[in-house]
Amino acid sequence: MDTGRGFVKLYSPQAEAVWKAVEKEGIAFSRREYVQKKYEESAAIFLAAYDAYVREAEKIVPRPDDKAYPYWAFASEELVDRSGGARVMELTVPVHEAVFFDQYDWYKVLRLSYVGETEEDEKAFARGLEMRGIRDSSEAVLRPFYPDVKRQITDSWKRLFRHDAAIRKGDTSGVRAVQAGMWQIKKEWLI
Repeated sequence: MDTGRGFVKLYSPQAEAVWKAVEKEGIAFSRREYVQKKYEESAAIFLAAYDAYVREAEKIVPRPDDKAYPYWAFASEELVDRSGGARVMELTVPVHEAVFFDQYDWYKVLRLSYVGETEEDEKAFARGLEMRGIRDSSEAVLRPFYPDVKRQITDSWKRLFRHDAAIRKGDTSGVRAVQAGMWQIKKEWLI
């Protein structure tokens, strides 16, 4: 992933409405209510993950609009999910406008799972859940019965951003698949 000139090439699957907004307005912003509408009955899970992402990501790249929600992009076109009728935007994004992370860590956050320092740390945490009779970490996050476990899990999500500084410099060692979050998509970024 080349970030040497201050830009990075990213691929972002977007619905037709986003394409139209970028074309017409020159910029598009996502919103929390769009996520809620898209995921309907599963929205609580996605919103828990997205809200945690927003709190930490805006410390790295400030939101230009306090209601902005992230758009997702990938360093490799092969990682893009093309289901749901989305078209892929090929973008050249200023490095300072994106937050970078390992896609596999993001999947853990989306599953409302613990993001460990190491694989062994994650296994030990899972054993601890099992000993407490908790079948799934999402149970601890979405229900009010395990506040201490919920705090451990949600605090671990800060590790999602552990690779950001290195990726910005072009170092992707230790990252299986680079994903990025952006607060907006600008027309001038389209290739």
